Amino acid sequence: MKQISDKLYVAPQLTADDIRQARSKGFAAIINNRPDHEEPGQPTAAENRIVAENEGLGYSHIPVVPGQVDENQVRAFQKALSEAAGPVLAHCKTGTRAATLYVIGEVLDERMSKDEVAPLGQSLGLDLSGAVKWLDGHGR
Repeated sequence: MKQISDKLYVAPQLTADDIRQARSKGFAAIINNRPDHEEPGQPTAAENRIVAENEGLGYSHIPVVPGQVDENQVRAFQKALSEAAGPVLAHCKTGTRAATLYVIGEVLDERMSKDEVAPLGQSLGLDLSGAVKWLDGHGR
């Protein structure tokens, strides 16, 4: 698990036990950025939603196919993050897509510069070059 901001942490695929423990670690919500059936044995969003809601956690499913981010997904991610009553744990296969959605939104809303994206990724051990490429392709 890696802390991106005061309110956001990203992680690889969560298990049901990880979700159950999230509340005791202070999280208020889970954001799942994996499409269902991305790989065999992966829990579905519906399965994870049930576990999260049983633990009193908010749950958002904003699936992103690797390399296919669009601005609607970025805005949905921002909305889920801003509406959460406390810290959010966002996940995908490695945490990179979740971090990508966050940094693109931060740059689009001018809270971060594009030049800060790659160094942030490096400091977290995440490859955010896809976010930089997306921003370049969208005139940022």
